[in-house]
Amino acid sequence: MSSDRCKKAEKSIITTYRTRIWRKFVSAINDYELIADGDNIAVCMSGGKDSALMAKCFQELLRHGKANFKLRFLVMDPGYNELNRRVIENNAEILEIPIEIFKSDIFDIVANVDRSPCYLCARMRRGWLYTKAKELGCNKIALGHHFDDVVETILMGILYNGQIQTMMPKLKSDNHPGMELIRPLYKVPESEIINWRNLNELSFIRCACRFTENCAVCDDGTGASKRLEMKELVKSLKIDNPDVAKNIFNSVCNVNLDAIVGYRKNGTRHKFLDDYNLNSRSDAHVDNNANSLKL
Repeated sequence: MSSDRCKKAEKSIITTYRTRIWRKFVSAINDYELIADGDNIAVCMSGGKDSALMAKCFQELLRHGKANFKLRFLVMDPGYNELNRRVIENNAEILEIPIEIFKSDIFDIVANVDRSPCYLCARMRRGWLYTKAKELGCNKIALGHHFDDVVETILMGILYNGQIQTMMPKLKSDNHPGMELIRPLYKVPESEIINWRNLNELSFIRCACRFTENCAVCDDGTGASKRLEMKELVKSLKIDNPDVAKNIFNSVCNVNLDAIVGYRKNGTRHKFLDDYNLNSRSDAHVDNNANSLKL
């Protein structure tokens, strides 16, 4: 029988947050075709609020949805201290998520890396998750990246990498044939995840690596990073334009290739000059029409 806290958390997803979380979760799954009949999905849980909500949404979908799929709830222990591990286990018990924990030595490895340890940690985590999920017979791993992550990635690409790109809603793995990564919270704003967490009086770990072990249960938004810088930038822009995050997101959904100087496709660079003389431009039609009227 479900505990009262679990029932409350589950009910709030499809009642209080039906529009702001549940429908956006389902919309992403439908719009991006994230789930197919017969899928065996490894829901990857990091111990944070995002992946916990994702797990609960998946459970609701399995109960009430039409798709025929299976779920495994994976928690990789990369070297958590005892307190952090206990927080993860307690939350899984409260929310009645049947997690499967497996260990890795990632923290030991990245602790001795001076340059970009967080990037290396993230890459290694994903590799371990793919490998374990495949061992369990899964064909997909689900990660808890949300709408704000997508928007911040777009901005970082423009401002720091000089390119327009984003975090994709799904990806096929190059290193693990037959495996795919999906992001079901793609349309869910982080603010609503925080609201759901607070409403249900839940506490999660944020980052539990060796560099931040002193904050087992941290407030969201702490720590210095480029992503935090983007988060603050969007926050400041929202003061004058409340829709700025939506507009940034939509910018990579409505790309006009007729107004792009260059782009890459499958590793090949393309320029607007490639077919410049082959295309009939709308302004050329306007000029021709104008000349005809003069005649």
